[in-house]
Amino acid sequence: MSSDPPLDHDVLLEEGARVPIRAWTRGVALEDAARRQLANVARLPIVHGWIAVMPDVHWGIGATVGSVIPTRGAIIPAAVGVDIGCGMMAARTTLAASDLPDDLAELRRAIERAVPHGRTDNGGRGDRGAWHDPPEAQARAWAELEPEFRRIADAHKDIARARHVNHLGTLGTGNHFIEVCLDEAERVWFMLHSGSRGVGNRIGTHFIELAKKDMERHLANLPDKDLAYFEEGAGHFDDYCRAVAWAQRYAMVNRELMMAAVVRAARGTKGVPPFEADALVVNCHHNYVARETHGGAEVWVTRKGAVRAGLGDMGIIPGSMGARSYIVRGRGNPESLESCSHGAGRAMSRGEAKRRFTLDDHAAATSGVECRKDADVLDETPAAYKPIDAVMAAQRNLVDVVHTLKQVVCVKG
Repeated sequence: MSSDPPLDHDVLLEEGARVPIRAWTRGVALEDAARRQLANVARLPIVHGWIAVMPDVHWGIGATVGSVIPTRGAIIPAAVGVDIGCGMMAARTTLAASDLPDDLAELRRAIERAVPHGRTDNGGRGDRGAWHDPPEAQARAWAELEPEFRRIADAHKDIARARHVNHLGTLGTGNHFIEVCLDEAERVWFMLHSGSRGVGNRIGTHFIELAKKDMERHLANLPDKDLAYFEEGAGHFDDYCRAVAWAQRYAMVNRELMMAAVVRAARGTKGVPPFEADALVVNCHHNYVARETHGGAEVWVTRKGAVRAGLGDMGIIPGSMGARSYIVRGRGNPESLESCSHGAGRAMSRGEAKRRFTLDDHAAATSGVECRKDADVLDETPAAYKPIDAVMAAQRNLVDVVHTLKQVVCVKG
């Protein structure tokens, strides 16, 4: 009888796969479409070792959201995606729940006034989700980001047309959000989710198409054309690395500017006493690529909807609009490529959620949360996501929970 400890994950054996697929999905659904995408990636000659699959895994463009892909000598732009550097930021304040006003509507409105969010005018001049005259803090931050952007844009003219300073310190749409939360000790936290906005989208889209063009002769041999990749030494590889690193930096700064605006908005809200918001701050990506060493090999690790969970790394795993979220500390599990999930993960498409759920369903699911309850956010209703408790149980050997948060205010784009 073997004395080896039982695995905390399943190994998926897919036909034609070159490498194993190690999945932390026990107790949560793994859709067939996502499984097929995982098999496609596992067939690529550039994948090294194995693919790690997080419990929030679901179908994405080219590669699944919720997967960790190590590659040798190459990067797949579509696996990184177009929301480059998307991630989370959380800050614990010195406020207690009892310090908050009984009616949280004004606090929500103050945050909505402070941070542009959503999208109108088809993203044009009147877009409410962008700055029309960027504040001084945004202008200063852009002055530091702009020189490298200009070098990238000079070589790739399509990128020059992206919206950049007008989106710096703005939220966006979809599943991006700002929340006021309470932890297990009734302490107040601010938490937000966003990325590199329009400029990251433009960079990602541009290089995904370039990769397809560069691999035109080989696309027929790829299991999915969206898995086209740049190899080290190829013409656009270094340009992509420079652009993606810049977009990841932009995303980090974007979250920092929004968090500062949220703090200012809360301080200016009637009934909120003076406070500080720097007791514990976490700012982490969950859509990105980085050079790392795993198993003694230097590889490019793409986390598409996954958070780095190296030993001691702090991360954030949010639930949905009406569910708990978690501040976590990584356990450095080498089998998961030192990663964990980036959230609960969608259980269905946005269209299916809007067909399946009513406004009454959504109101019940977000009871006690000061948030939008209209038809435009039905695709973000809690039941459209996997149960966060099941997701956390499936990855209990990847992270330790440091704090459990429950939102009382949620701002959506």
